[in-house]
Amino acid sequence: MRRRTLALSLAATAALTAAAGAVTALPASAAAGCTVAYTVTSSWPGGFGANVTVTNLGDALSSWTLVWSYTGGQTVTQAWNTTLTQSGTQVTAKNASYNGTVATNGTVSFGFNGALTGTTNPAPTAFTLNGTACTGAVTNPTTSPTASPTSSTGTGVPSDAVWSDSGQWASWTSGSYTLYNNIWGSGAGTQTIWAKSPANWGVIANHPRTSGVKSYPNVSLTLNRTLSSLSTLSSSFNVTVPSDGDYTTAYDIWANSHAYEVMIWTNQAGAVGPIAESYDSNGAVPTASGVTVGGHTWNVYRGSNGANAVFSFVRTNTSSGTIDVLAVLNWLRTNGWWADVTVQEAQFGFEITGTAGESAFTVNNYSLSYS
Repeated sequence: MRRRTLALSLAATAALTAAAGAVTALPASAAAGCTVAYTVTSSWPGGFGANVTVTNLGDALSSWTLVWSYTGGQTVTQAWNTTLTQSGTQVTAKNASYNGTVATNGTVSFGFNGALTGTTNPAPTAFTLNGTACTGAVTNPTTSPTASPTSSTGTGVPSDAVWSDSGQWASWTSGSYTLYNNIWGSGAGTQTIWAKSPANWGVIANHPRTSGVKSYPNVSLTLNRTLSSLSTLSSSFNVTVPSDGDYTTAYDIWANSHAYEVMIWTNQAGAVGPIAESYDSNGAVPTASGVTVGGHTWNVYRGSNGANAVFSFVRTNTSSGTIDVLAVLNWLRTNGWWADVTVQEAQFGFEITGTAGESAFTVNNYSLSYS
């Protein structure tokens, strides 16, 4: 079941990034270093929303405390994914019970809302992590400080990405969209998700080519609309995928409290296949073949993963296109596969079973609109 277990509620689009270093206060024998990205994500009269992302460049952490001070009279009013307090101008953010562990080159993010007493909102310029001032360099007890790396992987996170994270359930929200790293399957390897926006994001994954889905990194939009109340639901996509590996590029649409799952496959590679009612020597047997709906022709499969019904629409591979998603969902209703369901979430991403080494999956452009 390709679902996240933790949602991060941040505000809309990034407007300001003030990067400063952060250093981990570790025992004398440990290397320390990190960076901090402080981003104002939304503003309104008398208030603002912000996101903070810490990248650990030193040895692994089991807990963290980040401290900074405001110079413009700002006060914190609400926070998530952290325990946050304020005394005068000084703000102290501590890890929650689930995000204290931060690996070397790993990241942790949290967000908050604040109030303004003036007309300006200057970003803090200095941070300390676990009591040590941020420098953006790595300090090793036996060597001189070294420059912080620009990327933690061989293929690399884009330098202009506004967010990246390697956490199993890492998430980031911009406007109405939420991105999930969502490493949910057993036997998974490593995976880093990054984003310039909900329309342009990607993952760098290295999962063993063993059986079973390892992850479904995706961008998600919550609708909570009955099928009959929708007059339009359309989506366009453009992706770049590896030449080798076991994966699909797929929409995942959930309905009726996750009783129904609709998968729309736009491409597939390697040892993957849809869930079906029956199988033969060639794999899954479609319930309906050559179905033309939503602007494309599909083989349609129905089955169950043991937790919910699964309907899969599989077409010939393409890396870009536009789909009338509402037409696909209404086809299921017309053919009696479901009724006037409540469409809860529409997700789009990469269902990854295995990769041929470290591999990059990129969403170059994505949009979804409904009324």
